[in-house]
Amino acid sequence: MLPADPSTLAGYRLLGRLGAGGMGVVYLGRTDAGELAAVKVTLADRAERPDFRSRFRREVEAARRVVSPFAVPVLGADPDAPEPWLATAFVPGPSLGEAITAHGPLPGHSLRVLGGAVARALAAVHAAGLVHRDVKPGNVLLAVDGPRLIDFGIARAADPDGETALTGTDMVVGTPGFLAPEQAEARTGDIGPASDVFALGCLLAYAATGRPPFGTGAVDALMYRTVHDEPDLDGVPAGLLPLLRECLAKNPAARPTAEALAARLVVDTPGTAADWLPAPVVHTIAERSARMLALPDIDPTSTPAPTPPTGPGRRRFLLLAGGAGVLAAGGGGTWLALRDGNGGTTDGKQPAPPRTRKWTIGVQADLSGPGKHIGQAQERGVRLAVEAFNSRKDKPFTLDVKTSDDRGDQSRGAAAARALTSDPDVLGIIGPSHDYTGYAALPAYDEARLPVLTVSAGYNLLTNPALGQGMSVVRLCTPHNYAALYLSYYALAKSPRPLTRPGLLQDRTDDNYSWQYVVGATIGFKGSGVLPHPRVVPAGAKRLERVLGEMVDAGIDAYVHAGLAPSAVRAARTLDKLGFTGMRIAGQHVYGDEFLQGAGAAADGWVVGAPVVPPGIRKQAAPFTAAHRARYGTDPAPYTGEAYDAVMMLAGQVEKAFKSGRRPDRTTLPGLLKKAVYEGIMGEYGFKEDGNLTGVGTYLHTVRDGRYEPLDWAPSTPPKPEGAPDPSSSPQGA
Repeated sequence: MLPADPSTLAGYRLLGRLGAGGMGVVYLGRTDAGELAAVKVTLADRAERPDFRSRFRREVEAARRVVSPFAVPVLGADPDAPEPWLATAFVPGPSLGEAITAHGPLPGHSLRVLGGAVARALAAVHAAGLVHRDVKPGNVLLAVDGPRLIDFGIARAADPDGETALTGTDMVVGTPGFLAPEQAEARTGDIGPASDVFALGCLLAYAATGRPPFGTGAVDALMYRTVHDEPDLDGVPAGLLPLLRECLAKNPAARPTAEALAARLVVDTPGTAADWLPAPVVHTIAERSARMLALPDIDPTSTPAPTPPTGPGRRRFLLLAGGAGVLAAGGGGTWLALRDGNGGTTDGKQPAPPRTRKWTIGVQADLSGPGKHIGQAQERGVRLAVEAFNSRKDKPFTLDVKTSDDRGDQSRGAAAARALTSDPDVLGIIGPSHDYTGYAALPAYDEARLPVLTVSAGYNLLTNPALGQGMSVVRLCTPHNYAALYLSYYALAKSPRPLTRPGLLQDRTDDNYSWQYVVGATIGFKGSGVLPHPRVVPAGAKRLERVLGEMVDAGIDAYVHAGLAPSAVRAARTLDKLGFTGMRIAGQHVYGDEFLQGAGAAADGWVVGAPVVPPGIRKQAAPFTAAHRARYGTDPAPYTGEAYDAVMMLAGQVEKAFKSGRRPDRTTLPGLLKKAVYEGIMGEYGFKEDGNLTGVGTYLHTVRDGRYEPLDWAPSTPPKPEGAPDPSSSPQGA
């Protein structure tokens, strides 16, 4: 309980908080007779909003109309109170979501009891003329005598014309991942009892497997997959599969009613009430029940202890210590750590002339895991750049290299980053080489604020100004969503015939990557008035060949593969067998030898975009290529030259500042890099304030005779319609 919380409300002694959100607080209350209740109280400022009391009154009326042993009953309510409240019976057990997270999926018997009970509760909801609209794991509580359905806050009449519409017709209501396609598309007229049945199918699939049937991630991705994808039901007991498939039918009319569902889930196995749940869940319920019996009348409120004021000098010291990592006199990074951005020191004195010293370039990459070919290529580029810089006679300082191998393992990303950011001699980091190790490392990057230059991590959230994340990240490659946008522009401009139905397939094996490609390509096509034909396949590209056949039969005239190399290999072979002759396009995570070798002759003609330029087409790269051959005995691999450019750009900014006497600390380098325009051996680089490229960073390669041949940079603008002027800027919507 907080100091502002009341101790009593409408005859309930409030013992503690059960939860809180933007609309109000849910308390644990107890009557004088010892009956426990969950008391939901709305904040006064919310209660004064237009239509709020109508909504709250509707929730109370809806909950009171539902009579079922498996729906939590209303004990009391007052929608007209200054702070409207609603009290329902308290269930001491965990929610279904809590139980699955803590103890794993439920066994078959438990699933049938769960499904039958929730179906009976929904049948009562529907019999009362209502639709629940938010059946999800958090709204099902587990008790020893069966589950309980709660929360009728967004329930509404099954007939939308039978009550005043309080929800906009274009508003999606419910919880993504546990709502029906008609809810995902906000088709208000189609939302009815069958929508709750679909949600129950999602709920049971989650309880059986421990994962939602349409995956997790961004809300728009979940909506898209709910409408277009088939559910992932691997792991569901065989006896429940036919029933769940019916519940999860895209067409509401094909789903069974809740009453029919309850009849099919009847369990006649003898046993006590508690036998329906696994022992660990029963133990959790027992523990919570025991705690309820031991509760005092009122939890003591607590007031936070006052924080003693911190002097400005001490605060500045702490900030410097946290940001620069070194303050001791004579430490290796002292001059960089203590300089302000204008050539002065933190004590206001002018600095002594800097001495020549050695700085370290950090490399965070997958050097020994599944993506080691990319990480090792970047390490080679860094080492060649350091050798080239150190070979100069006029160098103001020398460089060294320090590697941190994250093995491509997301769980190792943060530790790999901290091994570099905590070293005061590290001037900046080249990397990460992988999307998700980089995302895991963001807290370390943001804390240290030293420059992080990546040439291969295109995950859009690596730079996220809205959340203040990745502010020191400078990206020398195009984010995946923009790369897909540019690939769609290429398809529109270069297709032999005007495109009318490009196929767009999302392989959810790498869900975030494939979804970004879907978003970017869809924006590109729709922005040009072309409606794509989208399809989704679950992780592992299950049913890929069948879906491709359906896409070809539907008349697609181009194909964009939003997925990884293994599924692209299968797609290339399948489309070849089907005689598909339209343009075939893929993105960064398909580019590489795996696609060439796996697809063989079927890869010929594919266009693949990736943020790498073949060094052989750049005369500026000739000395670099010769140095690589001399040092490693081979031509440079993809991403080697780009990593070389990243080091030279970083070193150039430090040298420029070094010679001008500004002497920035390393935390000011990201800002300088973002303002720089740099001509490297692989191309020109310029950046926006968020650290992303201002130009196009996706180069196009076509496959001929089993190898990649260079095409050109992907276009940054859509093709102009006949008779229209050239577009002047690239759309920013992706």
